[in-house]
Amino acid sequence: MRNLADIVEGFSRKRIVVIGDAIADQFLYGQISRVSREAPVLILRHERTVTTPGGAGNCAANLAALGAQTEMVSVVGDDDPGRTLLQSLRGSGVNCEGILVAKEYRTTTKVRVLAGQIHSTRQQVIRIDYDHDSGLAPNLRHEVRLAATKALTDAEALVISDYNYGVADPDIGAIVREGTQSRKIPVLVDSRFRLSDFPGFTSATPNEAEVEELLGAQHADEGALALAAEQLRRKLGYQALLVTRGGHGMTLVEANVGPLHIDAVGSNQPLDVTGAGDTVIATYALALASGGSFADAARLANLAGGIVVMKRGTATVSKEELLTSISQVTNE
Repeated sequence: MRNLADIVEGFSRKRIVVIGDAIADQFLYGQISRVSREAPVLILRHERTVTTPGGAGNCAANLAALGAQTEMVSVVGDDDPGRTLLQSLRGSGVNCEGILVAKEYRTTTKVRVLAGQIHSTRQQVIRIDYDHDSGLAPNLRHEVRLAATKALTDAEALVISDYNYGVADPDIGAIVREGTQSRKIPVLVDSRFRLSDFPGFTSATPNEAEVEELLGAQHADEGALALAAEQLRRKLGYQALLVTRGGHGMTLVEANVGPLHIDAVGSNQPLDVTGAGDTVIATYALALASGGSFADAARLANLAGGIVVMKRGTATVSKEELLTSISQVTNE
């Protein structure tokens, strides 16, 4: 654990690039006032609306909160959610020079409505998604590729964050591979729907269900999961694979090393898992860039995940919080 603290202390010296789909995570809070006369639905009195970076933006915000010099390559629309998202990312310390603002693009926005009585905790009752339906226009894709090529020049690690909205695609994967291969920097992939389209990189952080979907088979226990994860790692040509398992922790497999099962830390009743995967891959990537082994990076990612799920909404973990968690685990 002392070694983990040393790794964390070196976070601020690293420059990390995130390429992927920026999402505006919007939380609309309201107090239940009465039942509508028009229909059997509750009427909420609006209290406040909070917009935070989601998707690749949340990964970038977590990297900045952990102290890394963070740059992001993405696309947002010339609209209110896009402007709010950029303002929030800049306020978090993220370099947004590589984020393109396009009039023809609608910023992907996920609105979560949270309701409750006057003194009760607000609970999510519905989510409304505003998606950019089509892929990127050819001219915009070209600009993204140029921005990615420029950002890669002195990066010490890179995260591809693919939420299937057009920014992180196999073409970007090829550009990243060409721009990083000679320098051997860690490249981490988080892809919800097409991880198999990003082979040959350093590692990825799929969840248990995604592993099953990619292989087309379910596993019965922890041992079977490890075998499945190793099969997927070899298929993708990765050095390691970190499988997240919610309340069951994580399983790490890497070449020529036995599987490592890491128990979840903290409460077994998380408050909110929104964006926890972004926190995990951000910590994992930064730890690898800082000289940590895959096992070290996985343990730090597990600690960060345990912290962020106890926060409401799309949240980040700071360097200080991670060091405190290390100290607490060390003294147990």
